[in-house]
Amino acid sequence: MIYLDNAATTRVAPEVFEAMSPFLQDEYGNPSSVYALAGRSAAALEDGRRSLAEFIGAEPEEIIFVGSGSEADNLAIKGTMRKKDGGHMITSAIEHHAVLHTCKYLQEEGYDLTVAGVDQHGLVDPREVADAIREDTRLITIMHSNNEVGTIQPIVEIAAIARERGIKMHTDAVQSLGKVPLNVDALGVDMMSFSAHKLHGPKGVGALYIRKGFRPEPIIHGGGQERRLRAGTENVPGIVGFGRAVSLAAELGHEPVERMRALRDKLIAGVLEAIPETVLSGHPVERLPNIASFLFRYIEGEGILLSLDMKDIAGSSGSACTSGSLDPSHVLLSMGYPHEIAHGSLRLSLSRYTTEQEIDTVLEVLPPIIQRLRDMSPLYPRR
Repeated sequence: MIYLDNAATTRVAPEVFEAMSPFLQDEYGNPSSVYALAGRSAAALEDGRRSLAEFIGAEPEEIIFVGSGSEADNLAIKGTMRKKDGGHMITSAIEHHAVLHTCKYLQEEGYDLTVAGVDQHGLVDPREVADAIREDTRLITIMHSNNEVGTIQPIVEIAAIARERGIKMHTDAVQSLGKVPLNVDALGVDMMSFSAHKLHGPKGVGALYIRKGFRPEPIIHGGGQERRLRAGTENVPGIVGFGRAVSLAAELGHEPVERMRALRDKLIAGVLEAIPETVLSGHPVERLPNIASFLFRYIEGEGILLSLDMKDIAGSSGSACTSGSLDPSHVLLSMGYPHEIAHGSLRLSLSRYTTEQEIDTVLEVLPPIIQRLRDMSPLYPRR
């Protein structure tokens, strides 16, 4: 199979699997216990915490491990807003549903919400965020990069606005980790969400960076794990895998990312040249190095995916979290694309394991698929 849905999830790197294996079998101690077996688990957990902290320029005590990127978003947003009754928050129209649905849930509970729009490239305007701030604004949550079209947001400018007004700033950086530089001080954010499985780590483990001096309210209560911010026995194998995934990314450096970028650019150029009436969605420059997102007029994304699957090629028509929906992407609609165009979306996302031969195969297979689907479409103008 040619796997080009790495924005949905990535394969676990062999080095990550090797690091996790002992903690799935022999080293099974509960890190909260006091004997030697448990102590080795506790030490491994802290090694994972240090690895992630070093990778983003944070202190280890600023990293809280959770069960997913979605949980990290929930902890950041609910934990900040519920410190007081009421208040106002700002987000954007293109956020992952882990952010949008959490904000709208709080809105139903009586908190006020402003949803900032985006331009045709999926960019949030910092000036619109600034204009939306009120006296009772307590949180701004804007994603670092978009999971569907890859656009990277001006987080430094938005965080500076938040800091100047004394407002907490959160960013969902699930897609960005390991693909673009992330330094918490350079970005100026108070909280940042991550997930291991987007970086060749395991599923079921995420993390939230929380700047020292701020303490959100916990959303899961029970024991005193994770500095009393996230109750529940830690997923030690997952955290070990997460730590190894980020340390491996640090060891490999920029070369795999630049190689991914070059293959992405080859894919984009080849598709746009070979298939007429195709739109590249997302920002042409400020975008993740591994995401190519296209809109093909006159056809629907579902037909493209099924046709690619028959050729053993895996892609996506948008976020994996909404792939079962027949509705067009909320991201594409927010960018101004009409329904009939937004329905024809295809996201192809690469990883460090993607090869040039695989890209060549896609460029050979995709154009006839699109033409065949267009020939079947009643919307396609006959010439």
